[in-house]
Amino acid sequence: MKGIVIKSTGKWYIVRLEDNRLMDCRIKGKFRLGKLKLTNPIAVGDRVFVEQEKGLQTGMISKLFPRENYVLRQSTRKKHYMHLLAANIDQAFVIVTIQNPMLKPGFIDRFLLTTESHNIPSYIIVNKADIYTKDDQLIQKGLADLYEQIGYPTILVSAHTGEGIDTLKSLLKDKVTLLSGHSGVGKSSIINSIQNDLEITTQEISDYSGKGMHTTTFSQMYPLEQGGFIIDTPGIKEMGFINMEPMDVAHNFREIFDCSEHCKYADCLHVNEPNCAVKEAVESGAISILRYQSYLSVLEDVLGQNSWERHTDW
Repeated sequence: MKGIVIKSTGKWYIVRLEDNRLMDCRIKGKFRLGKLKLTNPIAVGDRVFVEQEKGLQTGMISKLFPRENYVLRQSTRKKHYMHLLAANIDQAFVIVTIQNPMLKPGFIDRFLLTTESHNIPSYIIVNKADIYTKDDQLIQKGLADLYEQIGYPTILVSAHTGEGIDTLKSLLKDKVTLLSGHSGVGKSSIINSIQNDLEITTQEISDYSGKGMHTTTFSQMYPLEQGGFIIDTPGIKEMGFINMEPMDVAHNFREIFDCSEHCKYADCLHVNEPNCAVKEAVESGAISILRYQSYLSVLEDVLGQNSWERHTDW
């Protein structure tokens, strides 16, 4: 029987079969993603073949069909392992807030790096528009200007008032969409605003730390009444890239890659190399210094803190 994985809970997976039945399944055999070590070899969104266990209502996943794409992050518990967030998605929404919790632009860049490497269209969704001061609104406008000029649409919404929710609904129609972001940015509230019968659990920001608290424990796919699916994921604290090489980073920051064709060296990493068009573009303001700093941060993670000398003139 063919089906699609709609929820992963560790050792067990819920699979929606072609006749719309739901079946709890385990894995039969080993599934790998190249040489990468994975905490979860099967992801929500994976298309699989299931064999029902004799005399039981459960099944065994015996075959994984080829993935069109996938989104990975470094495991928070096993630093040398990667964790699959989802597979076979049409687009991704990274949910952020200007405050409550405070905006971390570096996280946006790290998330976009994971989707850019598989050419997954991505949107930046700024939630909690109803609580922003004039200063917050200026920051949001600057954020939108920065990312839209490099091709990432930025949408201001409020799950509380409904602002921007109709725009999201139109984007979600007939698509498989991954939603991700830090804990507390309101992913669950946005999903409930889009379709309230899903009743995703929400939770307030911690008064003590000012940080979000996890409400989604496992990734799960939800069908939308207008057509399409949402994949809700647990809040992400940080994103590492042990799966990437330095040139993967350089090639997947869009504006840096576009500018790199004018560098003197084809393998330029835009750090200390002479005649680097990217560094010249940063100095002139053609490339955002914030994006360049994010690039250097990721590159440092990939190369190791002691393996290169960071440029310090910015």
